[in-house]
Amino acid sequence: MLTLELPHFLKPALSQGHPWVYRDHVPRQFRAKSGAWVEIHAGNWKGYALWDATSPIALRLFSTHQVPDGAWIRAQLQRAWEHRAPLRERETTAYRLLFGEGDGVPGLTIDLYGEYAVIASYADSVTTLLEWVVAGLRQIVPLRGIVHRGGEEGTTGKIQLLWGELPPRNLTVLEYGLTIRANLYEGQKTGLFLDHRENRRYIEGISADKRVLNLFAYSGAFSLYAARGGASHVTSVDIAPNAAEDARANFTLNGFDPAAHEFVVADVFDYLEQCRIRKRKFDMVISDPPSFAHSKTQLPQALKAYTRLNAMGLRTVLDGGLYAAASCTSQVSPEAFRELLADSARQAGVRFQILHDIGQPLDHPVMAAHKEGRYLKFVVGRVWELW
Repeated sequence: MLTLELPHFLKPALSQGHPWVYRDHVPRQFRAKSGAWVEIHAGNWKGYALWDATSPIALRLFSTHQVPDGAWIRAQLQRAWEHRAPLRERETTAYRLLFGEGDGVPGLTIDLYGEYAVIASYADSVTTLLEWVVAGLRQIVPLRGIVHRGGEEGTTGKIQLLWGELPPRNLTVLEYGLTIRANLYEGQKTGLFLDHRENRRYIEGISADKRVLNLFAYSGAFSLYAARGGASHVTSVDIAPNAAEDARANFTLNGFDPAAHEFVVADVFDYLEQCRIRKRKFDMVISDPPSFAHSKTQLPQALKAYTRLNAMGLRTVLDGGLYAAASCTSQVSPEAFRELLADSARQAGVRFQILHDIGQPLDHPVMAAHKEGRYLKFVVGRVWELW
């Protein structure tokens, strides 16, 4: 077991449970193989962390009591499985079983799609845990197959079969009784944006008789909920042709006529500019863009892009209509997101009255000491002309 003394100033954060130690806080002379367990000290505090030789996060804290083993991993999975029990009672077969740092297993997520589990890892070091994770899953969850998908979160990566059988390419799941395609092979995230499940249901409840515009629609899940909520017409916009095809298929799967709605393949910024030129407006606009920043150095540009996007989106809402804005960029805090929405409203020449402001759902918990884990922002408000 390697031992490492860290700067004393890290003790408060580590003792509160923050799970990361960045590389620039580690003595330069320290060397270890990725995946090695390290006993770390900061003053009189002690913990056990996994070393990564390449990631900006050099150490991920797992325990303050023991070096994790297969039994320890299984116990974390069991706790996470029991925590998600309410979701299994909601006509829902797709959810995040393990949310990395939020469930005490940093660097790994596990998403369930019916009888298939998709493990995603975001550092070379945590792949050393896969054997224990697979063994634990097989003991706890009724499954037909377990696959692994690597790479940065949100990117597309090839899946590797770890146990059982590969999922079918035409896999569908239930979400609050709706049938939705889940592309585990080429889809974004691990197949679906599971973190917006409750937000989609919220949109359903406020869609009756509205003309709805869904930006960055992907496979049309928000659009589908709006349609079930009684929207008179839904326009789904995404730059990917395959996304539009999947959205149409999802409408058909659930008994909605795709021909009664609109599926547009276009760049969202270009589409919103055309709406401005043509003076086309909607009763409700939903904007759920991809992350605009993957590091702190990209944050200034991300804030500008978010502000511009939301200003354009707000201009596309009828007076008294609704605007739903989302951000999955962890570098943008909830406070910063509300501030940029205020600036967007200023640029758009409207007032934005916040009615609903929420973060992540039950299956994406956040440790109190890990503010970086609170990445999702979802704000719904009413748009008014200036008084």
